[in-house]
Order: sequence, then structure tokens, then C-alpha cells
Amino acid sequence: MMYSSRPSGHSDADQIFTDMKWKPSLLFFSFLGIAGIVFFLNRFTPFQQTDPNPQKEAKLVHAILFGLDRYHYQPRAIDDEFSQQVYDLYLENIDGGKRFFTQADMDKLHGYSTQLDDQAKAGTFEFFNLSVDLMQQALDKTQGWYREVLAKPIDFSKDDVFESDGKKLKWAGTDAELRSRWEKWMKYEVLTRINDEMTMQAKPEFEGEKKSFEALEAEMRQKVVDVYDRWFKRLQRADRNRRLEVYLNSIINVYDPHSGYFSPQDKADFDFRMSGKLEGIGARLQSDGEKTTVTEIVPGGPAWKQGELEPKDVIMKVAQGNDEPLDVMGWEIDDVVAKIRGSKGTVVKLTVQKTDASVKVISIVRDIVITEEALAKSLILSTEDAPDKVGYIYLPKFYADFTPQGVTSCADDVAKEIEKLKREQVKGIILDLRNNGGGSLRDVVRMSGLFIEQGPIVQVKSRDRHPDINADSDPRVQYAGPLVIMVNGGSASASEIMAAAMQDYGRAVIVGTNPETYGKATVQRFWDLDMATNDESIKPLGEMKVTIQKFYRVTGKSTQLDGVKPDITLPDSYSYLEFGERENSYPLTASNIAAVPFTQDAYHIADLDQLKANSAGRVVENATFRKIEENAKRLKRQRDMTQFPLQQEAFQKWDKKMEDEASQFDKMLQPIDAFLVGNLAADLPHIQSDTSRIARNDNWLNERKKDVQLYETLRIMQDMIRIDALAMKK
Repeated sequence: MMYSSRPSGHSDADQIFTDMKWKPSLLFFSFLGIAGIVFFLNRFTPFQQTDPNPQKEAKLVHAILFGLDRYHYQPRAIDDEFSQQVYDLYLENIDGGKRFFTQADMDKLHGYSTQLDDQAKAGTFEFFNLSVDLMQQALDKTQGWYREVLAKPIDFSKDDVFESDGKKLKWAGTDAELRSRWEKWMKYEVLTRINDEMTMQAKPEFEGEKKSFEALEAEMRQKVVDVYDRWFKRLQRADRNRRLEVYLNSIINVYDPHSGYFSPQDKADFDFRMSGKLEGIGARLQSDGEKTTVTEIVPGGPAWKQGELEPKDVIMKVAQGNDEPLDVMGWEIDDVVAKIRGSKGTVVKLTVQKTDASVKVISIVRDIVITEEALAKSLILSTEDAPDKVGYIYLPKFYADFTPQGVTSCADDVAKEIEKLKREQVKGIILDLRNNGGGSLRDVVRMSGLFIEQGPIVQVKSRDRHPDINADSDPRVQYAGPLVIMVNGGSASASEIMAAAMQDYGRAVIVGTNPETYGKATVQRFWDLDMATNDESIKPLGEMKVTIQKFYRVTGKSTQLDGVKPDITLPDSYSYLEFGERENSYPLTASNIAAVPFTQDAYHIADLDQLKANSAGRVVENATFRKIEENAKRLKRQRDMTQFPLQQEAFQKWDKKMEDEASQFDKMLQPIDAFLVGNLAADLPHIQSDTSRIARNDNWLNERKKDVQLYETLRIMQDMIRIDALAMKK
């Protein structure tokens, strides 16, 4: 979204998944890299505002409405109800925290609340234009406020309370009331930083200079100024095209949350994320707001092969081939990345400052970069008391490369991992789909077919048509042994298809850490908006991702909203947090259709009830799982907190309580001594060929050894193997 209530790309949900001691820090930054960032600004010339193009904008909104009416699974009337929903969603998108607009602004905008349908049909943007003008005024005004507040010492003696949830606030009645909110917001930002520093200073191991409260207060005020200045610089620099995208997506998202507008560059970034590859140099970058620094060189990539670019190099200038270099100091990282990326075979020249302060020009020929962390990979698992090998396949997403080159396919990669595991003579396989947000429908059907002879995997229904049966037609079974699939609340879409199909076939035990998976059962396709016009002067318009189908299990049941319910559910720190399709605005409803015949004889689970009982007994006796359950309840309590004290002693007391509660869970997850985790023999030469690969692999192995859910899943698999062995003897 264009405007946010916080100067960060993260949501509260992202924050709580990373912080063991949670409080709503409104400012925190991610490290952004060439291999994994959504580049919002890189399609525009940096520091340049674009002028309106009424003809192109009118054609763009007309193309969007045409595409939605013609292709969307559930088209709807473009009427006053639609207009009101777009109005509400757009305001939530641009000022959900109620930090910028006042009731007076709302009075100016409200008159348009039932006119947006008419404006969209006419291709006009009176409401949008007014909102942009009002937001620009609000940015200028509020920037002056926070700078004034932070220009002098803050009084923390008053019993003020900071409300962090915009949904619980009304629009500020006056500028004075809105300014008061900013004063409290800035007090919170400064106070939380002061308190963190004072907490660090109080620790016995602290070796730095111990500063007084007054010194810290002055220092933290300046830090907050710097951070908010950078944020406002980004907000104020965003051009009309970027702002218009927010408005257009508000129109589209009233249909459903998974349809959306993609500019040409956004579409390229989406294709990269889906494929796990990129045409570029293979380097990860981060920015402090002024300097862009190399943090890592991707092994095997163009920069790695060229050998001169190194971590900690500061990128000063970027040139395309023999063109004049552009000075990128002070640029946003998105803009820098846009200049570095490019087509395979082209040359980019980077002027970098080395750690010894020397300056060097480095020429790199761009090439295909495969991001190994996004691809399927395997391990061998066992325990000290049960040395039989069990294979573990981690699949972070259902990636696929739909370009003619077809470099990556998760179905092909998982098939290769299975073959490697079979050579290791594993007795069972665990497929980890936790936090796998889905991806290629084609690949999930092919992957499911690796475990059954043949048959339907998923029913896909378009609007006003009978369902199409997506089936595995290959009678071969690549792996016919015990199979467990791990899921959680972040497992969505294609992950749910895979888990549901294997559950319905009785082919795999589904082990989850939430009551159900995400609950997304819709299929999207891209439609080129240029198809709606013959006017070459306004192209390219971009593309629209449209929900055109819903998918159903072979049983006819839908996973929309309801997700997949695991056969065995394990405690997890995030079990009580509410997220998933139900939390989105305007999700499609759940529905059921007729079942289709299905059967398989590759493998049948011998005694699911016994597996459940055995696991439940172990979980009850496991001290770590008990701590996880306590932590889940604690995180739920803290997640529900929205008000925080701004009086110094009260805040310190509250924060100390939170710190003490969190400290009980600091060392909750420790390496499990009995858990044996190792690499496949076939993978070791590749891993050991590069020191950075070795380091990442060591870290991955260490994290797996602390994964108590994975350890219990291994125990479930061992039960399956034992039960099967006993059945064979009868």
C-alpha cells in the first residue's frame, strides 16, 4: 500500500512472528536484497514525479472493470454498495491508523462515497485526486508536528496512554486532536527506545558508556527524527502512478483479496518470486537510507564468478554497459536494485567503495540467478533409539518457471529429492509445507502424483461451468512408503491442495501446528490489460491477477475459509493468533460440490487412531510443548494489547513485566540431543564447495535440531514404520 500507519513494510502479524517479547514497535526495517524484494518504486525514474495521463488512466480503469466483469469467478454489480466498499477499503489502505486525516478531511471525501462506481465507469478520478491532495497536505502538516514535538525534551511524567489500533480510534475532530495523537505516538517511539537502552545498560555484561535518562532522551529523539524523516521522504516522493495503484487495487480487492493490479515491473517481480530465479548479478543488498551496501554474494551467481564484488562494498554509482554512471548515493534501495537488475548477457558497471576506502569500477555480466534458499532441499533424520533413516523434504513454496526456458519446477525438484532419499534407503518421508504460501497448480498436481498411481487431485471450477478434474495420469508411483505432510496456519493454496489430496486418499498423515491451514481455495490467472485497447501510445498498461476459479477437494468439500484440518495437531507458539483467509476483507465464501471417484493402493495408513494416541501421550509429557502452549497464550494476550502507558515509571513497570514473562521462554527451544539431523551424501560436495553455503547449511541443521514439532513428526513417522512392520509379520 502507498500510505501506511507505520514507516515499515511489515504488519503487526509479521512483527509478532519475529519477536518473543512483543510490543508494537512501529519502526523496524528488513534487510532488502536483489534476490528477495518486491520492488515498489523501481519502475519510475527516482526523484521524479509523473504527470497525470487522463487518457491512459481512464483506459486502465476501464480495462480493469472489463476484465473483472468478464473473467472474475464472482462478478458483481458496479453500484453504490460497491462504491461504499471501495471507499472504505481505500481509506483503510491509505490511513488505517488514522494518523493523517481529520474529520474535516473525511467530510470532504465522504460525499464521494457512493460516486466511485460512476467515476470508474466514466474513467474519471475526482475522488482519488482529492485524496492525493489531502494526503499531501497531511504529510506536510504532520511532518512539521513530529519535528516540533521531537525538537525539545519530552515530559514523561503525565499519565498518558497510547492507543496503537486505528480501528479503535475515531477520526480526529480537529488538527489539535490529531496533533495530540502524534505527540503520543512520538512519546511512545522515544520512550520505548529509551527503555530498551536502559534495560541493556542495567545488564551485568553491558560494557559501553552508561548514559543518563536525559542523555538517552536527547539521543533517542534525534534517532526518531532521522527514521521518520526517511519514511516521510519516501511517502512524499512516491509519484502519481504509485498512488494510483493503491486506488485501483482497492477497486479490485472488493471482489476478493487475491486479485490485483500489477504494473509491468511488478509482474516481472512476481514471475521471479514464482520461479526462484532472477536475471541479475546475484548479490544481496541493504540500505541505511543513504548508502547501499552489499551484504552477501550468492554462490554460483555472476558476481560470485566475477570475483571482485565483496560483502561490505558500498555501491556509489551504477552504469548500463558503456553509458554514463548514475550516482545512487541517497537513493532508495528499490531504485538502486532496479538499475542493477537486467537481462541475461547485458553488462552492468558498479562503482563501489571498498572497506579500505578505495574506489573500484566492477563490470559484471548479468545472468540467471537461482536462489537456493527458495528451492526444495532434503535432510536425513533419525534418533538415537531408532537409527532407521527418515527423509525430510523442505519445500518453501510451489515455485515454477513459466518462461520458455523453464529453469525451475518444484515438482521436478521434489522428484529428484525423492530419488536421492531412496538411494539413502530411507524408511519414510516427511514433506514440510509449513509457511508454504502456495504457487503453481500444475506442479502440485504433478507432485501429488509422485505418491499415488493415478487419479484426481483437485477439482477446479470456473464460474457457470462444471468442474474440471485435474488428475495425475502417470501410473507410476515414485515413492510408495510412509508419508507425513507438515502444515501450519501459513500453509495456503497449493499447499492445501497437496495436503487435502493426500489426506483424502489416506496416503499421508497430516501433522499441523494450527487447528486448520490458511483457507485459500481460489485460483488466479494473469490477464494482460493491453488486450483491452488498440491504442499503442498508452501501452503497456500492466496486467491484472484475477480470481477465475475455486478449487475443491476430490471429496467435493472446499478448503476456502475452512482450510485443511490436520490429523494430528501439535502445540505451537502462534496457535491462538488469528490469521488466514477469514481475516482478509471480502474473501470469497466457502461452498461444496459433488465428489469424484478416487482410490489408491500405493500405501495405506495402518492405524491412524493409534498414531494420534501415541503422539498425544508424548506431547503431554514433553516439557517443551508445555512451555510452547504457555507461550502461545502469552502471545495471544500481548497481541490483544493495544494501549500502552506513556508515563515513564508506568511504562518501565509494564515493560519489565513483559520482559520477565518473555524471559521464561528465551531458551524454550534447544537442540534436542536425541535428534540426529544430517545432509544427504549426494548434497555434501555442493554444500562444501563454498564457505557461505557451509555456514548457511550449518545454521539450517542447527535450527532443525531445535524444531520440536519436526522431532515429534519424526516420532510419528517412526510409529508408522513400526506399525507397518508389525502388520507385515501377521
